[in-house]
Order: sequence, then structure tokens, then C-alpha cells
Amino acid sequence: MDLVLYGAPLSPFVRKVEVVLREKGLDFEMEMVSMPFPDWFKEISPARRMPALRDRDVSAEGSEGVIPDSSAICAYLERLQPEPALYPSDAFGYGRAVWYEEYADSELAGCIGMGIFRPIVFPIFAKKDPDIETARKTVTERLPRFLDYLEGEISGREYLVGDAFSIADLSVATQLINLEIAVGLPKAENYPGLTALMDRVKQRPSVAANLEICRKILTTPVDLGF
Repeated sequence: MDLVLYGAPLSPFVRKVEVVLREKGLDFEMEMVSMPFPDWFKEISPARRMPALRDRDVSAEGSEGVIPDSSAICAYLERLQPEPALYPSDAFGYGRAVWYEEYADSELAGCIGMGIFRPIVFPIFAKKDPDIETARKTVTERLPRFLDYLEGEISGREYLVGDAFSIADLSVATQLINLEIAVGLPKAENYPGLTALMDRVKQRPSVAANLEICRKILTTPVDLGF
């Protein structure tokens, strides 16, 4: 098995795939890709988003042997290495887990990524002042409905689906990690179930490995009084 993950560790979508690879004990190489994307990456990722995964056992060149999109990659890895399972085996649980994955990848990512992470982190990389106004407005006006929904879903439970860690928990947590990196997590008193889930997920060695790298890149979140 010869797997190459293309992307950057701060990307929540790259993080999701990286954690799945580690959870399943699959050896892989990480090849850094950053924006603006080089032409060769655009050819293998037509949606022009990271990550992409190459399985050199299929093909070592071109788009053949490459799967773009984090959800497609995670589905492939689940079939490639079924144990430990990260998708529930029962039909309804599977559907619910895929729903949470989609919700995190689209709705939650849109709010955190575009409204908080990019306005804070991208200017810092460019040695400019972060856009505090946009981030604060997002935190106060847009983010609460997402957090409220997730708190209601996790309340009284350890995991979002069933009684085991799954792609549902990972997908939500990996987006909230970028929130934490940029401005910190909400207070536990306001979101006890969600913050407890985050504590459990971040203690997993597969997640901690990514966090160690990310915290070397960005050491201190911007204080919004969150």
C-alpha cells in the first residue's frame, strides 16, 4: 500500500483524512500543497480544493489513482481498511453519520472557515492585521445557531452516533479545531456537551499528531472574549 496525501495540516479537510489514515493504521506520505495551487494539483483536483489522495498501487502518475475531496477519500479508506470502522454498520446510524459529516463539511465549515478562520489566519500569514471585525461579527451573529444545534445533538451523549467515535465526531471536531486555533473554543458552561466531545476527540493520538503540527504554525488564538 503506497498512499500520498496532498494538502496542508491546517486545512480541516486535510485533517479529517489524516486522522482517518492514522486511526486505521495506514502508512502514508504527506506532500504539502498550498494556495495558489500549482498546475499539477489542479489537474488531479478539478474542484481545486484540498486534499487529494493518491494510491500509487493504482497509479503513480496523473489523475488516475487519485481521489479528490475529503468525504470521497474517507469513504475509500473505509472500504480499503474496514477496521477499525469509522462509519456505523447499521443503516440508520450510517446515514446519520454521513449527515453530520456533510453538515460539518458544508454548513459549519462555511461559517468557521470563511467567517472566522480566514479573516484571522490568512492576514497573519501575510503579515497583516487580522480582520477582527468580520470574525467577531461571525462569532456573535452566525456561529451560535450551529453550536446550539450541535450541543442539542450531543447533549447527554458521548458521541454523535451510537456509542463509539465515528466520522460524525471527527468531521465536527476538525472544523471546531480551526475555530479553536483562530479564536478559541466557546466556554464549557455554555456548551458543556460540545466542549466535552472536543476534549475526548483531541486526546486521541490520531488527532493529537495533527494538533502538534498546527500549534507550531499558529501558537496563540486571537482573543475575542469568546
